[in-house]
Amino acid sequence: MQTSLTRRNCLKLSLAAAAVSRLTAGSTTDTRGFKLGIITDELTGQLNEALDFISSYHLQWCELREIWGKNIMNASREELDRARDLIARHGIHVSEIASPLFKWNCPQMPAIDGEQRDTFSASFTEKDSDKLLDQAFELARFFGTRMVRIFTYWRVHDPEKAYPYVRDRMARAAEAAARNNIILNVENEHSCNVGTGKELGRLLRDVNSPNLRGVWDPANATMLGEVPYPDGYEAVKGLFPHMHVKDSRKNAGTGKLEWAPVGGGIIDFKGQFQALLRDRYEGTMSLETHYKRADGNKVESTRESLEGIFKVLREV
Repeated sequence: MQTSLTRRNCLKLSLAAAAVSRLTAGSTTDTRGFKLGIITDELTGQLNEALDFISSYHLQWCELREIWGKNIMNASREELDRARDLIARHGIHVSEIASPLFKWNCPQMPAIDGEQRDTFSASFTEKDSDKLLDQAFELARFFGTRMVRIFTYWRVHDPEKAYPYVRDRMARAAEAAARNNIILNVENEHSCNVGTGKELGRLLRDVNSPNLRGVWDPANATMLGEVPYPDGYEAVKGLFPHMHVKDSRKNAGTGKLEWAPVGGGIIDFKGQFQALLRDRYEGTMSLETHYKRADGNKVESTRESLEGIFKVLREV
């Protein structure tokens, strides 16, 4: 009788391998006190399986973006109830709701044509923004976090021209967040109008609200030519309660930047983590894998990056 490995069986084998790797790796799960988690759908759309992986490394945090193939903003109440129950049973905390808010065209300012953009099963526009903000606030309370990730519209040809609108819209969103005791975290996303540490620091200082903070993503900054540490970090130091961890490197064939396993790229993560320890960073951070191995296995790609983080932390 001929047998074959389905995608689900391969995933389960990868999850089991991750658990075995963790058990045999001994002290590799030492996070040096950092509140490290993983964006669950970077592993798999099956939330229960992603949580199993996170638990196998004794990590206590996760970030929610897609669950069971749906953007968190489109999930049903039944799915949300199931998710919250699973997270609680695993003893894991939600660091942030990774919403797609303001990851659409800036009004009257079309984005750069022909760019590939990640929407993660979300399709919204500015007319949805107020409703989505309220929904995101409710989701944050539902999952026991105060933090919601947002963006700054698809990047236009001249982001400086869009900046006044972006700044003022972020300020109004921060006012709504303040009324709801929520922190909106702007991610520096290279496909959006705030894409570097310098751009993020400027925005947060100009708005100057405790309810508008940042998600510092060093790898996103590299895509716009910024040196993330020390340059980008110095611009956002003290302004972000959450961070994304992934790496990038130049493709040997094309010379273009691509995602890499953490520690296998161009970012000085040793220096970055040392600076976070020195500056007494108390926020959360999520591995946002993005990198994919040649075989396309998301779980093994994530495990490779996670082990890369542990390796860097051992050297700090």
